[in-house]
Amino acid sequence: MITSKMISNGIIRAVASILAISAGAYFFYQIQSVLIYLVVALILTLIGNPIVDFFKKKLKFPHTIATITTLTLFVILIFGIITLFVPLIIAQSENLSLLNTKEIEKNAIALINQLNAFLESHHINSKKFLNFNTLTSNINFGLIPNFLNSILGTISSFGMGLGSVLFITFFFLKDRVLFIVGAKKLIPDTHEEPILNSIEKINHLLSRYFIGLLLQLFIVFLLYLVVLLIFGIPNAIIIAFLCAVLNIIPYIGPLIASVLAAILSMISHLGSDFQSEILPTTIYVLIGFWIVQLIDNNLSQPIIFSKSVSSHPLEIFLVILTAGFLFGILGMVIAVPLYTILKVIGKEFFPENKIIQLLTKDI
Repeated sequence: MITSKMISNGIIRAVASILAISAGAYFFYQIQSVLIYLVVALILTLIGNPIVDFFKKKLKFPHTIATITTLTLFVILIFGIITLFVPLIIAQSENLSLLNTKEIEKNAIALINQLNAFLESHHINSKKFLNFNTLTSNINFGLIPNFLNSILGTISSFGMGLGSVLFITFFFLKDRVLFIVGAKKLIPDTHEEPILNSIEKINHLLSRYFIGLLLQLFIVFLLYLVVLLIFGIPNAIIIAFLCAVLNIIPYIGPLIASVLAAILSMISHLGSDFQSEILPTTIYVLIGFWIVQLIDNNLSQPIIFSKSVSSHPLEIFLVILTAGFLFGILGMVIAVPLYTILKVIGKEFFPENKIIQLLTKDI
């Protein structure tokens, strides 16, 4: 029989649970920067583990020296990437610090007017789908210096985050054996073997996945760079790098990269004739980018990803598509690593399940 005391105790427990969950969510919200540092450090650790093992096994480095060498390679790579952007940011900040937004506005409006004239010359009524007058009047070009200042502010705070991530990564790489020993003490004996096996397999597969992802981005970067250099686009290295990074977002990222490349190609030729120079160059760049994406989507990406996480390309496609519908862009980015983790756990804890056997036969 349910008494009033039982009901009141249930209500108190429910309220206590809600308060505890709310307090936990608030706590994690307050330390979200720390959580981001930990996640980034974990990704770097997964990438760095095979490199550390290479230095130890092939070059006979002591463990600590191998860790320091790996971290040094990361630092060189990170600062190499930063040095690509610093000259561009400094140059643009010097130009925009003069608040010469009138010139920017003049060039942008001239480009829009050229596009309008081109459409009208081909008997296309641009007003049906785009009101150029409204567009030019609503653009606030004064936002450009403010936006650049925010970028510079972000870069200034980037140093502390980078230092924190590298510090955490160092100890993740150096003391990974100690972490495993500590985990053994916390794991119940009945589940110790499958949990440790899962951790080992997850570490191996995700290390291969992130290294494969870097390889894929490098291939895309080189192909984008070739396209941009062929058509003489300024700052080709920076643009190619930005567009390659956008490929981290499956399917949507390449589309954004194409739009970004088209806009930057048009801006780089401001003042030239629209019909004879700006439009053809932009179209050629877009065609080049679409060819690169065709190669990436049908050749490099399926091969690299399927080999790295031991999954069929169609399987990966369906997982990314489903995650995108459920959780948006973030879901698409984390779909493959999370799916890989779930597959490993499923194989260790539910090895008799027919579906899991089918999905994990190559793990």
